[in-house]
Amino acid sequence: MNFTQKLLTLTVVAVLGLTALLLIRSYEGDQGDAGQKLMMYCAAGVKPPVLKAAKEFEKLYGVKIELQYGGSGTLLNNLQVAKQGDLYLAADASFLDIAREKGLVKESLPLAEMKPVIAVQKGNPKGIKSLSDLLRKDVRLSLGNPEAASIGKLAKHLLSQAGVWEDVKKQVEDRGVFKPTVPEVANDIKIGAVDAGIIWDATTNQYDSLDSIEIPEFDLAQKMITIGVLNSSQKETLALRFARYLNSLEGNAIFNSEGYQAVEGDKWAWMPDLTFFCGSVNRRAVEDLLKEFSEREGLSINTIYNGCGILTAQMKTIKLEKGGEGFPDFYMACDRYYLDNVIEMFQEDLDISDTPIVIAVPEGNPNQVKGIADLTKPGVKVAVGQCDQCTIGALTRTLLESEGFDQQIKKNVATETATSSLLVPAVTTKSVDAAFAFYSDTLAEASKVDSIAIASKKSLAIQPYAIARSSDYKFIGRRLKAAILANKEAFIKAGFNFRAEQP
Repeated sequence: MNFTQKLLTLTVVAVLGLTALLLIRSYEGDQGDAGQKLMMYCAAGVKPPVLKAAKEFEKLYGVKIELQYGGSGTLLNNLQVAKQGDLYLAADASFLDIAREKGLVKESLPLAEMKPVIAVQKGNPKGIKSLSDLLRKDVRLSLGNPEAASIGKLAKHLLSQAGVWEDVKKQVEDRGVFKPTVPEVANDIKIGAVDAGIIWDATTNQYDSLDSIEIPEFDLAQKMITIGVLNSSQKETLALRFARYLNSLEGNAIFNSEGYQAVEGDKWAWMPDLTFFCGSVNRRAVEDLLKEFSEREGLSINTIYNGCGILTAQMKTIKLEKGGEGFPDFYMACDRYYLDNVIEMFQEDLDISDTPIVIAVPEGNPNQVKGIADLTKPGVKVAVGQCDQCTIGALTRTLLESEGFDQQIKKNVATETATSSLLVPAVTTKSVDAAFAFYSDTLAEASKVDSIAIASKKSLAIQPYAIARSSDYKFIGRRLKAAILANKEAFIKAGFNFRAEQP
């Protein structure tokens, strides 16, 4: 082999090696995050699955998760004082609600469910079967501190409802102990320091030496393990990625393997690639929001803006001819009319905003248009949306039919557009004398057009947001909905009336 051949061979090997490395790195995510650290407050009772997931995440992406364990209430107090850290995981979602109210948490994701049980040593040597057995003089109890641990707070609530809290509390004070975390309660029972305690069913699953006693008073007390991204985090995107990992199908498998009942989460991807079909009228209200949301979450949203007739036709084609491949994850329609046409393809929806249909005319209203009747006059050129391709077209047709002007205006229609966004430009360029347009579309050209209100119940369009049944990213879809709900001012500025209230 001569020198040239050797050089060529080495070059090919180097290229193949570099290609393989790039493929590995593209799988593993943004290598700029390798070597980074996240600080996470974690309820002690949820340590086993979280620790396992943290180790796996570090192995895959080089990101170390530093875990600080404690009772959910204790951790909440700590992070209020410290005002630092990236993530907070509580054994009871009510603590996340408190953290959100205090301005400590922005996003939160559910991970798994647990319920309380009476835990005893294997074989139940004391024969404990009910709450009344906990009050026997031969029974020593260990309970979680209600001020520190989720299980303690819940136990106090349930025992108070059953009318026995004060008696149980005295029993613990006389012959037992309060502990700050659920693992400490479980260990007390394991080593025989006490005879029984109230802990999570998932915790007993981790101890071969313990049995669970389920009682009717606890049956409806299911609690959600929830993780939140702290507002103090300086690495919000990375923190969200680990939260999404815990919430993902991979995270589900880890929680289930440790005896928890995982909430079915999203498909895992370091950089999810999502598709959003969005009616053109909504563009000015959501475009900047989608960019901000994508950057914070660390994902890509391919947003298709078009007339809703075109968008829903594409959805039906994708379902029928492509087996669903390429179907949008989320859809925001210009009006419920078009969402209702494909509603069976979506799992949940919410009306976000509304905007009226108006008659758009050149600034100064040179033709003195006062209402729909004036558009039937000879020589008046009118622009409308195509009724089969866009919401404004379908709603205009319904409006004109209800007012009895559909046939009279037909002869004056000079332009039919495929989307609402093309109607106002037809007026500003003097291509037509008037157009039926969404009020929100007229605001962008407020110095060039006047808007004539239409006194009809049929002149209102309602914009719903929906998550597709087929989407692998329903929790991302719900966080996008929350981001939309928090963006009320952008909708008002864009000419919409905001209908939804932020949860």
